[in-house]
Amino acid sequence: MNGLNRIDLAGTAVIAIILVRGIVLAATPLSFDEAYYWLWSKHLAAGYLDHPPLIAFLIRAGTALFGDTSTGVRAFTWLLSAAATWAVWRTAMTFDGNSRIAAIAALMFNVMPMIAVEAGVATPDAPQIAAAAFMLLFLAKLRQTGDGRWWIAVGIAAGFALLAKYTAFFLGAGILFWLLVAQKQRHWFVSVWPYLGAAIALLMFAPVVVWNAQHGWISFAMQFGRTASGSFTLRYIGEFLGGQLLLASPFIAALAVAGAATAFRRFQDAGLLLPACLVAPATAYFLMHSLHDRVQGNWPSFLYPALAVLAGAAYVKFAAKNSWLTQFTRRAAIPVAALLVAAVYGQALFGAIHVRDPVSRLLGYGMGPLAGDIETAAAREHASAVVTTNYALTGWLTFYLDRNTPVIQLNERSRYLNEAPPDPQNLRGPLIYVSQERNEELDYLSQRFTHVVPLEHVVRTRNGAVLDHYVIFRLDDPKAVVLSYETK
Repeated sequence: MNGLNRIDLAGTAVIAIILVRGIVLAATPLSFDEAYYWLWSKHLAAGYLDHPPLIAFLIRAGTALFGDTSTGVRAFTWLLSAAATWAVWRTAMTFDGNSRIAAIAALMFNVMPMIAVEAGVATPDAPQIAAAAFMLLFLAKLRQTGDGRWWIAVGIAAGFALLAKYTAFFLGAGILFWLLVAQKQRHWFVSVWPYLGAAIALLMFAPVVVWNAQHGWISFAMQFGRTASGSFTLRYIGEFLGGQLLLASPFIAALAVAGAATAFRRFQDAGLLLPACLVAPATAYFLMHSLHDRVQGNWPSFLYPALAVLAGAAYVKFAAKNSWLTQFTRRAAIPVAALLVAAVYGQALFGAIHVRDPVSRLLGYGMGPLAGDIETAAAREHASAVVTTNYALTGWLTFYLDRNTPVIQLNERSRYLNEAPPDPQNLRGPLIYVSQERNEELDYLSQRFTHVVPLEHVVRTRNGAVLDHYVIFRLDDPKAVVLSYETK
């Protein structure tokens, strides 16, 4: 097979994967995080407790077109995954015009399990991944052309990245690192263009700052407070490294590391130095964070466009090496990653594996019948509302219960600062309380209600397999303020 045919085959595979991703996203129920962000979209604002607001606006736009469905919630994140693929492809093309590197980088980007999932589901990671991909592209164009006006585009992409997640500040640190390391780029420190780009990004982010100022800096305190938590431990570093190895897929991860090592070897302004520098500060931080606390698997997702470019370049440039290990890594990289993605997509669609099925548990399988059981209990007890003490269950129940049934989270009300407070009439009871069996907040409830009466045990199932256990209580006679704004 000649080079041109290989490029065409890679391009066809990329299009096929994106289309399959769209089918999976339309056909599968929401995860609890997506249902929670869908709640945000019903009360648009410049900020929220957990993250900046971009995902809420994207969900609102999608549901305006396609309704409150999986398709509606995920429509724009799926489109952004396609746009990010184009940006990765174009970035790789800017370095030396090698269309094969570009095609392989785009393909690797789409077969990495992290991107196969996080770039499509409706969470803040999806728009941040896309913004990071375009920021990388615009920086590559800047390097290629030397035209300072590209800093304006970089600033706009950075602004969108900041509106998605606060971790976008690490991309700014990566740009600064690149300017310091790449000798030919240092002249930008005495140019107005990068400062203008930074000003645009911060101006776009300003509404989030204003919202935080109006709400006691609550979101900043929650997210940035994580940087100083925990004491030294080796418990989490293996989990972090192993998780990223799996989410990138092992052999693509190895190629990305090899590409970064090649870029840093001489600190010359070669093309790969740019993506290598962009990932370096965040990677260093996550490694340090893992020495005192858990790094959630999705946190580094915004680095994956740059990792795909590094891996694609290493794949092509190492083709002439005779090492059996190098050749095995190259040959295994894409097939192994594709098999991992096929396994995740297959399980999401068909649920063939019943034992310890994390995919079905994370998605809202069985929530429809469970909602029916809860509505039956609420009608029988003449409940004025269904209440929870968990944001994940609050999002799911609000999405799947009848829209006329109020769903209220009693604790962590700071998650809902942009909503009107619950109607006091709905809190006088009787109330139906629903919780995962292992997470009942019975102490919290007994302090606030005279009667906390267990009613029944219900389960969430898929294909006959139990995914989770829930308990239903009846709450009567409030004896104190039942709502709490403290967050865990």
